[in-house]
Amino acid sequence: MDIDAKMAAFQRIRAAVESTYTPAVLGGIGAFGGQIALDEVCLHDAVLVASTDGVGTKTMIAEAMGRYDTVGHDIVNHCVNDVLAQGARPLFFLDYIASGKLEPDVTVSVVSGCAEACRAVGCVLIGGETAEMPGVYKPGSFDLVGALVGWAPREDLIDGRDVRPGDVCLGLPSSGLHTNGYSLARRVLGDLGWETVLPELGCSVGEALLAPHRAYLAEFDALVSAGVRVKAMAHITGGGFLDNLPRVLPDGVGVTLDRSAWRVPPIFRLIQQRGSVSDDEMHRVFNMGVGMVVIVAPEDVAAALAAVPEAVIIGETEPWGGLGTRVRL
Repeated sequence: MDIDAKMAAFQRIRAAVESTYTPAVLGGIGAFGGQIALDEVCLHDAVLVASTDGVGTKTMIAEAMGRYDTVGHDIVNHCVNDVLAQGARPLFFLDYIASGKLEPDVTVSVVSGCAEACRAVGCVLIGGETAEMPGVYKPGSFDLVGALVGWAPREDLIDGRDVRPGDVCLGLPSSGLHTNGYSLARRVLGDLGWETVLPELGCSVGEALLAPHRAYLAEFDALVSAGVRVKAMAHITGGGFLDNLPRVLPDGVGVTLDRSAWRVPPIFRLIQQRGSVSDDEMHRVFNMGVGMVVIVAPEDVAAALAAVPEAVIIGETEPWGGLGTRVRL
């Protein structure tokens, strides 16, 4: 391990990391553990909500394109959406970057992307780890993982328990694949060349695949400010609609979605056509253009659509007797 290179990279990312700090942060970069004073940010009877995830093989597209800033946004925003689905606001984030050999420019670009994403949602980048593991990772390859802790007043937690048949499902558009389905995407699109510009995409294949994962905190805030009662939210990640929507539904409730209700971005159609992938498989692997599903009562739909104009009605909840598919497409 080149310790000097590692420490030099740390000095280069210091300003980016410290730019996310708030008065709640105690100490600074370089401590063995990050510290944050909860009484500076959390209300009485607050609940902490934690999430950890990775960006998967999207890192291989970043490596091939020589562009590393977007994956920092990916991992932060993925974790933000995970805690947001339970009504929690991001509090602090930690990153983990592993590679066969530390590349200072790559590390600085990734962490700077994380810091920029954290600033955008008012989250502190409070710490992280850079691991150099030759023999485990191939030269030039790397892995990126993050962990985020958010908070919410106990009374504001969203758990889906009040969802009833007849409630309305609103879809919030994704920016692309987000952080799931890249193994399949690489297999069916790899022979095109990542730098190849396609008219239907309006950019290169690699650029379309590197589109950063969206965070939906601003949209959630808009709904709350409009007085909309959000009954449940499902972050559509790996497993698509079929696996993620049931995670927020109470017993006895299912969902019917209308696939024709929203616009599917061209990148998904390209993957489906070139890979001869069935509709069912596409909706199981990818978000298909909907990154978050928000469930509200019928009487709140008009206010929700006014608050978030890009939201689209994509389906409704229905009685479910425990037999057959819980999410129908």
